[in-house]
Amino acid sequence: MLKLLSSAACLAALSVPAMAQIVVTEETAEGTFAGRPFSPYANRTFPERPLWGETHLHTGLSLDAGAFGNILGPDDAWRFAKGEQVVSSTGQPVRLSRPLDWMVLTDHTDLMGFAPDLQAGDPGILADPKGREWYEGYSQGGEAAGKSAFDLITNFSQMTLPEAIVEAYSPGADAFSYVWEEIVLAAEAHNDPGRFTAFIGFEWTSVPKGFNLHRNVMLRDGAVRALQVVPPVTQPPMGDTDPQMLYEWLEAYQEKTGGRAVAFAHNGNLSNGWMFPTEDTYHGGKVDADYVERRAKWEPHYEITQIKGDGEAHPYLSPEDEFADYENWDIGNLDLTELKTQEMLQGEYAREALKLGLALEEKFGTNPYKFGLGGATDSHTALATAEEDNFFSKSVSVEPSPTRIQHPFIASDLGRIDGHMLVASGYTAVWAEENTRSAIFDAFKRRETYATTGPRIGLRFFGGWGFTEQDLRTRFIADAGYSRGVPMGSDLRPREGEGAPSFLIAALRDPVGANLDRVQVVKGWMDAEGALHEKVHDVAWSGDRALDADGKLPEVGNTVDLETASWSNSIGTSEIVTVWSDPEFDPAERAFYYVRVLEIPTPRWVVYDKLRYGIELPAEAQLIHQERAYSSPIWYTPEG
Repeated sequence: MLKLLSSAACLAALSVPAMAQIVVTEETAEGTFAGRPFSPYANRTFPERPLWGETHLHTGLSLDAGAFGNILGPDDAWRFAKGEQVVSSTGQPVRLSRPLDWMVLTDHTDLMGFAPDLQAGDPGILADPKGREWYEGYSQGGEAAGKSAFDLITNFSQMTLPEAIVEAYSPGADAFSYVWEEIVLAAEAHNDPGRFTAFIGFEWTSVPKGFNLHRNVMLRDGAVRALQVVPPVTQPPMGDTDPQMLYEWLEAYQEKTGGRAVAFAHNGNLSNGWMFPTEDTYHGGKVDADYVERRAKWEPHYEITQIKGDGEAHPYLSPEDEFADYENWDIGNLDLTELKTQEMLQGEYAREALKLGLALEEKFGTNPYKFGLGGATDSHTALATAEEDNFFSKSVSVEPSPTRIQHPFIASDLGRIDGHMLVASGYTAVWAEENTRSAIFDAFKRRETYATTGPRIGLRFFGGWGFTEQDLRTRFIADAGYSRGVPMGSDLRPREGEGAPSFLIAALRDPVGANLDRVQVVKGWMDAEGALHEKVHDVAWSGDRALDADGKLPEVGNTVDLETASWSNSIGTSEIVTVWSDPEFDPAERAFYYVRVLEIPTPRWVVYDKLRYGIELPAEAQLIHQERAYSSPIWYTPEG
């Protein structure tokens, strides 16, 4: 059932305090508000508003970012995230429309310190023929710099870097230690508990054969613990590309320092099928009980959307899902010697991984893919921009300009990703009790997070066994959700009696964004024979549309004006609140559920570029899309 509320009421449904007068009537006195204290906001013990942040951003300290010309450092990135205006590496003033609440800065650990020395023409780098070649390319700028940077990255992925350079910029080397200290101290300087949270982190950059198996790491701790260690690398002889190596580092970090850390798998759609292994072997090791237990322990979160494509679903894997074909990047990464197949795609997309996790749990007793969902930019500009009209893109070479749309990200005989295919995405919302390292980190551990492709959509999702339409009559939906159910990221409590689970959902549009089209619940399950299934349910929507004979909901419409890069909120709705119960629930089957919220159609970033620069767009460029939010799942496991 759909229920539309006033804006103030939906804010309260999301537990954001709203100014309103409560008029006590006979109905409310006997029903919804019975037994409540006078102040409904007092003594709350649950998160009251989502905190918006970024989990994956690079400065000029990263090998590839610096090689492409990024001259901004951690201080610039932190100030920008906090809402200050900075000047980009291409000399353009830039500022976020709204500050972030928190961020993890994740510069690459391999060759830490190399990029600033390359830009400065360090004698040690120039002494190596390859080093001099890369420096000369960088110094020329333009196309020469791009080719030089890509050659550097290719040598990194194929592990053919000069040994002397690897040795000079590995753990134990002065340059490596100096840059790690700079990263740590910058985060400490910008951490402001209660106002803005700056996490110490890094990206572990595993790319065997060019297949992307990166993980981002977030520490709960400050400089005292972080400076007791140096982060791990993947280049030999000191590193390894096997994820087990990273898990060992995380274990050692906690044992040595008494601190805490987690890892987030990089969006898997450029991993050539290796991000979510299920068979006996994977790159570097074996999928066994030890592997699934370690992965489940150390990777409670997954990056579902970012600049390099959206990773929720793919039409090959989800042919019945009309919204699965959204910003898919389905060719390889760096090494493009293999074409994508459906079998490979199964190891890359989040929905498929969530299903595969059910099967692995049946086999090993642990689900390694029981992760919360979030979005990030993976920008290498030091600028965490995910808004369509303020998109500073992937790297310095494709910051705003009249030619960036034509600039290829990847080009080979087997496939091409042009500049217009880059995605202005995404951010992570966290339901944390306060804006501190400990509270936000703990929310990640319990998976109470959700992703958006950029808009700041408010989203609540609770699962339980007794939610009804009566719960929609209160302005305090979160009270009902936490007291009688579990939030996103959780396991359903054991059943009480018969019946199917019910889900309480509240979605609120971005205050400065587009109206909402619909709310969907995506279910995945494993049947008695071990077969995996999925189904997308339209559970609430705007307007007077009705499901057709095939169970499909008609399109919401389209108000986009391509000539002015604008749209009208004359369609859709500002908020949707509903209760939904699974009509096909089988208590004997493992299952998960997550929410997908769709906005009405709006212009992509390329349309803003067309308007600003007066350029012609490629015929194949996608101009309009429906931005979205993805909740973390709620899981059901049969008893016994």
